[in-house]
Amino acid sequence: MPISGKVILVTGGTGSFGQKFTEIALKEYNPRSIRIFSRGEYLQDLMRQRFNEPEKLSFLIGDVRDRDRLYRAMNGVNIVVHAAALKQVPACEYNPIEAIKTNIEGAINVIDAAIDNGVEKAIAISTDKAVHPANLYGSTKLVMERLFIQANVYAQVRPSAFSCVRYGNVVGSRGSVVPLFLKQRETGRITITDERMTRFWITLEQGVRFVIQCIERMQGGEVFIPKIPSMRITDLAEALAPGCTRDVIGIRPGEKIHEILLTEEESAHTLEFDDYFVIEPESLARKPVFEGGRRLPPGFRYTSDSNTRWLTMEELKRMIGE
Repeated sequence: MPISGKVILVTGGTGSFGQKFTEIALKEYNPRSIRIFSRGEYLQDLMRQRFNEPEKLSFLIGDVRDRDRLYRAMNGVNIVVHAAALKQVPACEYNPIEAIKTNIEGAINVIDAAIDNGVEKAIAISTDKAVHPANLYGSTKLVMERLFIQANVYAQVRPSAFSCVRYGNVVGSRGSVVPLFLKQRETGRITITDERMTRFWITLEQGVRFVIQCIERMQGGEVFIPKIPSMRITDLAEALAPGCTRDVIGIRPGEKIHEILLTEEESAHTLEFDDYFVIEPESLARKPVFEGGRRLPPGFRYTSDSNTRWLTMEELKRMIGE
């Protein structure tokens, strides 16, 4: 069991990912304890009431920008799941220095604290927006990925291993188009930026379970990518708001028509498995070893428009509980 009996620290632990991770971990994996590290005392209190597991769950007020607090929080920790980030694209564009302080400098602090505290494994949550980034948020996540992968160089004389998980849109997450369409359909009109648009989709539970699997698989230096379905924005609109008038408002700054989870450059050093890809590190002397993976053909790209798996309207409705 990848996290059974382990002390786990989750940065940004009161967010959607942290809540679902805690729920599944406590219910199915019997960790020794989970430390929720986040900035907001109110959300921590709500989470404390929800789970009511004082022997397994502890709450630490802190910010990943605060290096000293992270050092104290990671004392005695076996596994770090780094989910803290500023994630809203417009907010990052308007507050670029704040995004850099949290998403990049915060990642550096997590890495340093993990190495110096002898953490066994640290895995960071990334996004498709880190691939060929078109906005500041994606750019900061690209740097975060590189920092985590190259952290294995600093950790060569220590037991710590660092890896990343990269996946697409989480169905129904804050800021996603799903809750927007559900709200707009009450008016009979919905807004679409571009009718050509396609997106990768994954549920929160699927994302959490994939991260837990990757904690077990990781050796240090990899980027894990799940194979997930795509959906056209027009099909999404039809599934969630049938009969509504569609207003095409044009693509927003920093937005892409299609999403990319794996580039042709990365595919040259990527292994394919039945339900996921593993990008192997190029510049690490100590490389992970995976058996059973298949090499990808030259020029392969994993994009939302060229995907071989497409989400049906009925599957989407089941995913969001409609």
